[in-house]
Amino acid sequence: MHMNLKNKRLGEMLVGSKLISNTQLDQALREQKMNGGRLGSILVRLGFINEDDLINFLCVQYGVPAVNLRDFKIEAQTISLIPPELVNKHLIVPINRVGSTLVVATCDPTNISAIDDIKFNTGYNVEIVVASESLIKETIEKFYDSSSIIDDIMDTFDDSELELVQEEEDPSIVDLKKETEDAPVIRLVNLILVDAIKKGASDIHLEPYEKDFRVRYRVDGVLHEVMKPPMKLKNAIISRVKIMSEMDIAERRLPQDGRIKMKIGKNKAMDFRVSALPTIFGEKIVLRLLDQSNLQLDMTKLGFEEVPLAQVKDAIHKPFGMVLVTGPTGSGKTTTLYSALSELNQISDNIMTAEDPVEFNLHGINQVQIREKIGLTFAAALRSFLRQDPDIILVGEMRDLETAEISIKAALTGHLVLSTLHTNDAPSTVTRLVNMGVEPFLIVSSLNLILAQRLARKICEHCREPEEIPVKALIQSGVPAEEAEQVVCYHGRGCDECNHTGYRGRIALYEVMPMTDELKTAVIDGANTIELTTPSS
Repeated sequence: MHMNLKNKRLGEMLVGSKLISNTQLDQALREQKMNGGRLGSILVRLGFINEDDLINFLCVQYGVPAVNLRDFKIEAQTISLIPPELVNKHLIVPINRVGSTLVVATCDPTNISAIDDIKFNTGYNVEIVVASESLIKETIEKFYDSSSIIDDIMDTFDDSELELVQEEEDPSIVDLKKETEDAPVIRLVNLILVDAIKKGASDIHLEPYEKDFRVRYRVDGVLHEVMKPPMKLKNAIISRVKIMSEMDIAERRLPQDGRIKMKIGKNKAMDFRVSALPTIFGEKIVLRLLDQSNLQLDMTKLGFEEVPLAQVKDAIHKPFGMVLVTGPTGSGKTTTLYSALSELNQISDNIMTAEDPVEFNLHGINQVQIREKIGLTFAAALRSFLRQDPDIILVGEMRDLETAEISIKAALTGHLVLSTLHTNDAPSTVTRLVNMGVEPFLIVSSLNLILAQRLARKICEHCREPEEIPVKALIQSGVPAEEAEQVVCYHGRGCDECNHTGYRGRIALYEVMPMTDELKTAVIDGANTIELTTPSS
């Protein structure tokens, strides 16, 4: 490095290179004086300089190479060489070790104290490369948050002070409350919840077994084990979650349900729907993450093809009738229904929903939480709805004949009814209604459309690569024969972006079945699922 360049301030060099103006520098310096932070990141945040341009400038000025951390595979042994407190203090991350030299990525190559700290702590020679601040923060979150923070939390436990009861004993309420008040337990539970949000999990599973206790996250529909807290913390962790979700910690023999509301940062709020279920080795807790900010309420962005979307919109805009959405648990039925309600939400209409549970709050829509213990069932709520002058009714789930009959009655008397049913596909929904005891003539009179859906994992865009699939296999999978020769297939190699799974994100797959005259005739004639799937031409 040239000493004259090193001693110059970053801002003056950027102005000298005409990458920013003196006015922009002054504004950034005022911002830095008020709120702190690195000048480079402030300039990027204010939009005065592109982050890539800043990286290229630093590389040229200080003669150090740049790296894209997304393309860099970092070994766990390398990460462990620098303690988390140093990483967070200096915003640096180790990316490789060659002999006695440690390669470290930084967004500030002028930070000599960081290099000295690392040399002193590790005993390695340090070679620096430049990376963007956003990717360094992302890498730190990915590698350090879960693994090292839990180790730090475990280190703060004093075994002499924390003596948990043995498995065969029945812990008293006083013991459980005392255990949950330990700061490390509170920090560990908070870490589990926040880490799940960062990793994009839809569910958290806290599972007690005979000899261990594990935590799993469901990401893109697949469960992944993330940690195994010590067995001695099992009761404390479970009780802490139960207290947070306002459950009765004295009741450990019956299932319970609760809810946790968390505020993250200034604007982001997250809800967790919590379920506790007694198993033979203790209570299993499952938390469903409900992120209002990620709720997609625009039907055009859900993944519908053009024609099916037009058919669905036509069905929900009819003044009366029923639209059913089917699919397994976690297939996005609620998102589809909320999107439909959002489209229908007008000042001129009275919209009422009966849900178990109410997952998201929608402004302008009257939502009712079903409470079967006190007699507020779907059927009871529906009867009350019909006395509340509704235009549109959403029934969370058709669980029984009584609910189905009242819903159909509402659909036949000038109301639009939306509901869900657990079936495998659209045609089998009709068979399911018949098996529940609904008369076929009522089905054809009331039903506008059936929509079946699934969520499929998407191949990670960052590590996808072409894969040879035999043409015969493609044709057997449903690809038209004339297209099979030209189709390019991909698979995910696995990278840090997708946690080495090859998949990142999910997309909805839809089967839309409008109740045409032909289908109505087939239902009246008693057609089965197979006959409804392949109606005669």
